[in-house]
Amino acid sequence: MGTEPELDKAAEDLLVDIFGYETRALDLDNKGQRYYSKRNYAQAKQFFECSLEIRERALGPDHPDVARSLYHLGLLYKTQRDYSQAEPFYKRSLAIREKALGPDHPDVVTSLNSLAVLYDNQGDYAQAEPLYKRSLAIREKALGPDHPDVATSLHNLAGL
Repeated sequence: MGTEPELDKAAEDLLVDIFGYETRALDLDNKGQRYYSKRNYAQAKQFFECSLEIRERALGPDHPDVARSLYHLGLLYKTQRDYSQAEPFYKRSLAIREKALGPDHPDVVTSLNSLAVLYDNQGDYAQAEPLYKRSLAIREKALGPDHPDVATSLHNLAGL
C-alpha cells in the first residue's frame, strides 16, 4: 500500500478516468471547502484554484459551475478580509450566473448577497444597498413575503 498522497493521486486519476473532469473539479472543490471550514485557507485556496482551472478548461469560462468556483475563492478572500481580492471573484461569479441562469435565479441571489456583504463590510453602503434590494425583490417574487430567506434579506437591508 502507498502513502496517503500516493493514494490520493491514484484516487484522483481514477475519478477522472471513470467520471470525467467535472467529477474531479467537484472533488477538488469539496476538498477546498473542507480545508476552508478548518480555517486552513492556504490549502483551501489551492483546491479552489485547481477546481476553477479544470472547470474553465472543461466547461468554458461562462458555465455556472465556474461561477461556483469563483464564489468560493471570493468567500475565501472575504473571510480573510482581503476585500480587494474577493471583489473580482464575486463580480465575475455574479455576471456568469446572471447570463447563464437568468437575472432572477436563486443562485444569482447568492452572488448578489455576497457582493453586498462585501461592500457592507467595507462601509460602502451606497454599493451594498441596491444589491440587497435586488436580492430582496428576487426572493419575494420567488418565495413569497413570509419565507425565512426573505426575512434574511430584510435583515441585511435593515442593517445598513
